[in-house]
Amino acid sequence: MVINPKLALPKPPLLGGGFRGGQKQVISKNIKIMINTVAIIGRPNVGKSTLFNRVVGQKKAIVDDFSGVTRDRLYGIGDWNGKTFNIIDTGGWVPHSEDIFEAAIRRQVKIALDETSVIIFMVDVTTGITDLDAEIATMLRRSKKPVILAVNKVDNFNREIAASEFYGMGFKNTFFLSSITGSGTGELLDEVVKHLEAEAPEDKSGIPKLAIVGRPNVGKSSLVNALLGEERNIVTNIAGTTRDSVHTHYKLYQKEFILIDTAGIRKKDKVHEDLEFYSVIRAVNAIDEADVCLLMIDALEGLEAQDVNILSLAERKKKGVVILVNKWDAITKNTKTTKEYTEAIHKKIAPFTDVPVLFISALEKQRIHKAIETALEVYNNKQKKIPTSQLNDVMLKAIAEVSPPAFRGHLITIKFVTQLPTNSPSFVFFTNFPKEIHASYKNYLENKLRESFDFTGVPLNIFFRKK
Repeated sequence: MVINPKLALPKPPLLGGGFRGGQKQVISKNIKIMINTVAIIGRPNVGKSTLFNRVVGQKKAIVDDFSGVTRDRLYGIGDWNGKTFNIIDTGGWVPHSEDIFEAAIRRQVKIALDETSVIIFMVDVTTGITDLDAEIATMLRRSKKPVILAVNKVDNFNREIAASEFYGMGFKNTFFLSSITGSGTGELLDEVVKHLEAEAPEDKSGIPKLAIVGRPNVGKSSLVNALLGEERNIVTNIAGTTRDSVHTHYKLYQKEFILIDTAGIRKKDKVHEDLEFYSVIRAVNAIDEADVCLLMIDALEGLEAQDVNILSLAERKKKGVVILVNKWDAITKNTKTTKEYTEAIHKKIAPFTDVPVLFISALEKQRIHKAIETALEVYNNKQKKIPTSQLNDVMLKAIAEVSPPAFRGHLITIKFVTQLPTNSPSFVFFTNFPKEIHASYKNYLENKLRESFDFTGVPLNIFFRKK
């Protein structure tokens, strides 16, 4: 990362009162994040969630014939023709909206146009072109973003004839498909990946990148302000005053890192029900950029489903994770409160429970420096390389103590283990029956690796190969 000396501030603030002396510079700069994110938009009940499930390869969205059953915006990872991308199912139902369909969907389209790389506009052949479809199409035609029209539920010859009506909407890229059977989805994804940016080159600067992620109004901006020592972000009790991603380069006393936050300002009259959609896209993009994610939750609300989804996404992308429980000063506590709260969090995020949990108050600047120190420790754990000899001494002893279950009367032996030269800790165990290792035994090996070498906060990759 090239730093412009003209951007340096004359007198950098203290980091929450934690790091003192020897400070050099704090630099803040807006950076446009180029992340491949694909959004599926359209009216309710046209089959968006079914397509989403097919692309991510799991039944994650609730699918029903009743209009608008998608309560939450869902997001996952798609992989096609060697290209990986984030995919978001925008859903069709927005709470507290007088006009449950039209106003909410118009806002979703505008957000998708601003925040995503490619838009899949899904329509339903069984209903034909509706007024809302036509209105969305008008908005999309004005955009410079790639738009792919997906005519869904085309699963027989008669519907294929009826689908020709949709060519009249004027989109160059129009595909007929059936998301429930899968027909036509391959051709659709072929077109999607043509419009994706090439992956950014690996950052070899060696500077840790820490991302603050979480639901709206949990205190992310307050934490950034506390770290900066200035009121750079507007902080209100209205969720979602934050929008644009900002990278801040810190070079403090023996500590250097890049903080990725969503530190833009959105006017209050623009704050509507679609804040979760904003926060989802921002969190997904920040996770892509980061080495370690600081997942902030509200102590008064606890760990909610979307928090678990964000953590799960960070784990699948092999990012380090630290959980920050904010507003801890507002909690009535006794001697067991911290332990019980931590246990409750670990129960919800199982099986990936080797995650640091810190209790902070961004407003009171309590333990915010400890949060940064812990995040940097997790970053070091993520970069850790174990010598092969030491790895085999420890793990072969653990394998001798607890052998893998036999397969059809044959003993399973593991004779050698090595670490792969990857960005996140990955280990290969060489065995005579690599496909027959039980998941429970794989968990045993992972626990032994964590217990012996301290990989706290870091997801591990474990592979088995034929010896």
